[in-house]
Amino acid sequence: MAVTLKAGDKAPNFEGKDQNGKSISLADFSGKTLILYFYPKDDTPGCTKEACNLRDNYEALLEQGYAVVGVSPDGEASHQKFIEKYSLPFPLIADEEKEIMEAYGTWGEKNMYGKIKLGVLRTTFIIDGEGVILKVFKRPKTAEHTEQILKAMEKLS
Repeated sequence: MAVTLKAGDKAPNFEGKDQNGKSISLADFSGKTLILYFYPKDDTPGCTKEACNLRDNYEALLEQGYAVVGVSPDGEASHQKFIEKYSLPFPLIADEEKEIMEAYGTWGEKNMYGKIKLGVLRTTFIIDGEGVILKVFKRPKTAEHTEQILKAMEKLS
């Protein structure tokens, strides 16, 4: 299954545990614009670039009213190490059962070096305070992701 959600769709409700075992759900972001990004694996080159780009621009995102949450199939302990190693200021949801990824269509077949295998389809959803998807980024540019988000959101406003 590939990402079929698009701008204008209602974002699927989700609930998951972050790196500290704290429950996080879509409802927690009511009234805020949420950057919900799905990535394959903690502490790998592309995922680290993406997380650090969001970290480096986190203050600018907060000033514009955004909240940031990452989701991957890694567990809480892996997320804790990743957050500590790179001083990430936002929560990461441990979606080990892949329930959130399935709901958002970000778990599916991907072509890795000519082999088809199941994995996380790197995708970011911008969700408004009413739970409506404003923008979907399929395969975002990891090192320039914040810039992509801000540019796209500027065009929408």
